Amino acid sequence: GGPGTRHRLGRGRPGMPSGARMPHQGAPMGPPGSPYMGSPAVRPGLAPAGMEPARKRAAPPPGQSQAQSQGQPVPTAPARSRSAKRRKMADKILPQRIRELVPESQAYMDLLAFERKLDQTIMRKRVDIQEALKRPMKQKRKLRLYISNTFNPAKPDAEDSDGSIASWELRVEGKLLDDPSKQKRKFSSFFKSLVIELDKDLYGPDNHLVEWHRTPTTQETDGFQVKRPGDLSVRCTLLLMLDYQPPQFKLDPRLARLLGLHTQSRSAIVQALWQYVKTNRLQDSHDKEYINGDKYFQQIFDCPRLKFSEIPQRLTALLLPPDPIVINHVISVDPSDQKKTACYDIDVEVEEPLKGQMSSFLLSTANQQEISALDSKIHETIESINQLKIQRDFMLSFSRDPKGYVQDLLRSQSRDLKVMTDVAGNPEEERRAEFYHQPWSQEAVSRYFYCKIQQRRQELEQSLVVRNT
Repeated sequence: GGPGTRHRLGRGRPGMPSGARMPHQGAPMGPPGSPYMGSPAVRPGLAPAGMEPARKRAAPPPGQSQAQSQGQPVPTAPARSRSAKRRKMADKILPQRIRELVPESQAYMDLLAFERKLDQTIMRKRVDIQEALKRPMKQKRKLRLYISNTFNPAKPDAEDSDGSIASWELRVEGKLLDDPSKQKRKFSSFFKSLVIELDKDLYGPDNHLVEWHRTPTTQETDGFQVKRPGDLSVRCTLLLMLDYQPPQFKLDPRLARLLGLHTQSRSAIVQALWQYVKTNRLQDSHDKEYINGDKYFQQIFDCPRLKFSEIPQRLTALLLPPDPIVINHVISVDPSDQKKTACYDIDVEVEEPLKGQMSSFLLSTANQQEISALDSKIHETIESINQLKIQRDFMLSFSRDPKGYVQDLLRSQSRDLKVMTDVAGNPEEERRAEFYHQPWSQEAVSRYFYCKIQQRRQELEQSLVVRNT
């Protein structure tokens, strides 16, 4: 290429954007990246090669492609524009030729292979945790119930009306035994309802029931207190309805004897029923959708044959609310019984403590952000290594054949310039007179005039047609 096609990569020039081109008109081009020119911060030996379209990387010398100079496939423009988070594993791999130059880099490749295995293991474990969280994770624990009462005798000299009348106060409290969780569950959170039934003869039909029922706006509490006037010992009955999650049902007595279940969730009841059908081979051999009931099955469902799809609907009539926990207690007004506390242990199901840890593990993004930052550093380092490899190849090629390499470099930059400016042909040759004295020029002129004459003839014919119409 001539002087009109020479240009340098404006790398260390103030005010020039990275990757900008500045064509020179006849200015001599000094040794690219010379340590005696420009800012000392600019790396000496940075290739001043032309920029190939769609990527900011120096063009390799002719006869040696970009992929060959780096020993890896050249990434396409969309791949180069991806963010660091979405870059592929291949972007982390060191090119083969760099590994040959630096044998210690094999340790890095071994780490990459180990990271790949670790990522696969973590992904598999995450999927396992997600599947585990879909299933109910419960464990049985003991809820200890404490029932106590205090008696306040009447004080004739009391100023307020409350103190002048004898009264008692009943307290119902509880806590989980050996609860390892940091957030203690409130006592009321285990129950759907609590009913305290006092002696009807003492408090009448309208005032003998004390009820608490859970609502969507219920505030959880650590216990319940009931205060009533009276100076006699009172028999009371506590009815506690556990809040089962998922809901549980008491089976019809005949169905309970058939399946060996008393109170269970709907899914467990359906599973036990299917197990009974399978064990006793009640499924129709010709039409698998139907169940041929035995005598017990027919008595319970009141039909000799039914579809599988009908079972949930028919089960509804056979499922009852679970029985409440019934505790009989005597509220004593005897001063010697004031310090006595009745204790009862109730089996309850609580969430597996690991479930919270599993959920927090899946929702945690701190580790992912740290890994993403480290990945970005790795990508930047690999990019820097590749750039240094290009500089090294440039210096080696230049040292072997300075004249030939500079000529090849200029030809390469000329091609890049033509691609970037969409120039057809070779402007440097076309501006010389000798270019038009070649054998093909006479035929080219004849073809040009022929095309012009044809174009003019079509215009005239078109104008005549318009006039005649």
